[in-house]
Amino acid sequence: MLLLLELAADVPRLVEGNVSSPVKVVIFEDLQCGDCADFRVMLDQQILPKYAGKAAFEHRDFPLPKHNWARKAAIAARYFQTAVSPELAVKYRRETMASMKDITPENFNEKLAAFAKKNGADPAKALASLNDASLEAAVDKDYKDGVARGVGRTPTVLVDGEPFIERFTFEEIAAALDKALGSK
Repeated sequence: MLLLLELAADVPRLVEGNVSSPVKVVIFEDLQCGDCADFRVMLDQQILPKYAGKAAFEHRDFPLPKHNWARKAAIAARYFQTAVSPELAVKYRRETMASMKDITPENFNEKLAAFAKKNGADPAKALASLNDASLEAAVDKDYKDGVARGVGRTPTVLVDGEPFIERFTFEEIAAALDKALGSK
């Protein structure tokens, strides 16, 4: 799987798959969302193994206001992406969603510092990133872009512009990807 950091409109974008593909899959996700966690598993186990070489999977942060630590998690993911590596950002997103039931507003910072330490990143810098205005602005820009596109729930996955919202099957996404890839 190829991970690249692509700069688009001055906002860093985390892209998995083939960054130069004409087929774009835009993923609006909330790191505290159970449906997003389910989609992440589908992405890792089914979608990327089949389509990583054929399509670009672009992550967008869409922390829902009802989730009390999702915004901090999105900012932390941006920190790992820009200050450490895109690979670590994907790992953070994956592990955060997989362990969201163990994360609370009260222990979020402790969990973030532990992840950083376990993965060779500076825990103090990871915690300080939560107050980084440029990282906050990047998350806000993704969120506003989602609102402008009519996103209201997560995950919202746009396969070459075709929306899939909250719950959908691999077969539905695969059919849309096959259609998009066939038309390019």
